[in-house]
Amino acid sequence: MISSVRGPVLSALGSTVVIEVGGVGLALQVTPSTALAARVGTETRLATTLIVREDSLTLYGFPTAEELAVFELLVGVTGVGPKSALGVLAVLSPNQIALAVNAEDDAVFRKVSGIGPKTAKLIVLSLVGKVALTSAAAPGRAGVATATVSASVQAALIGLGWSERVAAQAVEEILAGSTAEFDAEEAGVGAVLRLALARLGPAQHAGAANAAERR
Repeated sequence: MISSVRGPVLSALGSTVVIEVGGVGLALQVTPSTALAARVGTETRLATTLIVREDSLTLYGFPTAEELAVFELLVGVTGVGPKSALGVLAVLSPNQIALAVNAEDDAVFRKVSGIGPKTAKLIVLSLVGKVALTSAAAPGRAGVATATVSASVQAALIGLGWSERVAAQAVEEILAGSTAEFDAEEAGVGAVLRLALARLGPAQHAGAANAAERR
């Protein structure tokens, strides 16, 4: 097993980076952002995993051990191949993935090309308890919470009878004032939805209270 490679970058194009190791150029499949960060002629190190198929041997490279670990978890989910797993990491960081999984929010995964509703749900179910936020995520975590939770809460409020404008404003105000109302680091769909219902007053739909309890 090749666990990492280090050497000068020979080329970086699209989602492929070629690194020279011992006089041999190794082609690695990477995310577009990793390829863009690579500079021809400069030395780089990538954590790697080798995917063996009947007709191919493909090396995948990642700038951090966290990305590699999440990639390996993703390819273990039914319906998620290496290409789709790399696509998820091209859109979401390991911390964003962890937050979405912890919030049981599969909507963010459905935004990834090639990931359908069924597979998105499987990703969440399969990764529960296996991914965690790193301490480095704390400073910018409120922004991540907005990205992963806001859409789900707004959709729930709209379904319960509030207009899109009212729902969006309520969620935005709650997340913006999170330090006063709740700990953003513990924010989830259920917590934000309950706060939104309390802020908006009497439910406009008979099932609103029950919906909040189920989340």
